[in-house]
Amino acid sequence: MIKAILIFNNHGKPRLIRFYEYFAEDVQQQIIRETFHLVSKRDDNVCNFLEGGSLIGGSDYKLIYRHYATLYFVFCVDSSESELGILDLIQVHFILQEVVMGGMVLETNMNEIVGQVELQNRMEKSEGGFSAAPARAVSAVKNINLPEMPRNINIGDINIKVPSLSPF
Repeated sequence: MIKAILIFNNHGKPRLIRFYEYFAEDVQQQIIRETFHLVSKRDDNVCNFLEGGSLIGGSDYKLIYRHYATLYFVFCVDSSESELGILDLIQVHFILQEVVMGGMVLETNMNEIVGQVELQNRMEKSEGGFSAAPARAVSAVKNINLPEMPRNINIGDINIKVPSLSPF
């Protein structure tokens, strides 16, 4: 099981942090610092697996990481996860939500992941896209044919006075 996903830059500044087990915020910050210290001091041509830090489970957990340009991608996992599978997972970091949910790896088959992302994109396009919803709502309001703007709205015992509004 994945315990945490940490992405930070070469200076240790966090870019994405996901903990799948509860840690107090101050402990999370200590884990980030310790993890950065462990992976950043390693040479680029050594193994990408090492024992977890003392704060995140010690030898019961492994840190699996990749260093790409200015970013470190680090997964803290227990012994049930495959190191090579996690290295493959790091390569698809931009779609983490499709791959990891609640600390469990849902899928590592690249064809299945890409297929699901493409299916989601097709569904969004067929619905006009989620981002188009506000524009459609404004367009619908603009197209309402009212002979004049209402001045008062009465709903039961409630009377609402509408201020003068300029037309769209």
